Amino acid sequence: MVGSPIALRAALDDAGYLADDGLATALFCAARLPQPLLLEGEAGVGKTEAAKALAGVVDTPLIRLQCYEGIDAAEALYEWNFPRQLLAIRAAEAAGSRLAETDLFTRDYLIGRPLLRAVDHPGPRPAVLLIDEIDRADDEFEAFLFELLAEGSVTIPELGTLRAAHPPIVVLTSNRTRDLHDALKRRCLYHWIDYPDLERTTAIIRRRVPGAAEPLAHQVAAAVRRLRTLDVQKPPGVAEAINWVLALDLLGARALDETAAAATLGSVLKYREDIEAIEEKGMTWLAGPR
Repeated sequence: MVGSPIALRAALDDAGYLADDGLATALFCAARLPQPLLLEGEAGVGKTEAAKALAGVVDTPLIRLQCYEGIDAAEALYEWNFPRQLLAIRAAEAAGSRLAETDLFTRDYLIGRPLLRAVDHPGPRPAVLLIDEIDRADDEFEAFLFELLAEGSVTIPELGTLRAAHPPIVVLTSNRTRDLHDALKRRCLYHWIDYPDLERTTAIIRRRVPGAAEPLAHQVAAAVRRLRTLDVQKPPGVAEAINWVLALDLLGARALDETAAAATLGSVLKYREDIEAIEEKGMTWLAGPR
């Protein structure tokens, strides 16, 4: 484990993730306290990648739970292996014996989902548990997480409470599609990841697409900043900037000009209305000065 936020920032840099001092400090506290960390920010600013990079630096598994509307314990924590239980019952009957209910609800018949796998992780380092896009789940699922977030344990009615020998490093992400409950936020450290400035965006693109022409990263970073000044439905983040450069590089573009911008606009904008608005404003405005 890294010994300070400065050391963690350097380690993240070596792993290909450029974090500022605030984010490095938040990740350091989440790993060392340990206390869950809630990362909020617009889509595409690097919340998920931060958790992935942290797992790489700590040299521990990343266990990811992707949230969605209607997610419940069966997808997140555990479910019973009913086909295997049925086979066990039939095998016992064929042998002339009978299985008690307690024989069927043991760890042998349990299918662990991400939360249980994180609690069961044998160590020696704790796993990084990424609960991604928690804002897509409902209030009931938030409440379901409280035991794990506060105590590093989960309860299975048939087995009782299971406590983690090495409580996971928990990172939750949210795009703020809805407000999270105060009870969840009280259990977490908090950090807002903003859009990086022009220089940092350029550096991130250069790190992720090292083969692209040198001016291209800076031109795309500047163009993405211009797009965010407009009232588009989905403001592009760093992820979209990287995808844009990947598309331009694939097409052999050495610079962002009007022709290249028009041909690859779908790499950075995801709504027809947004594309039409930019086409009306003009590719010369988007490509910027050269």
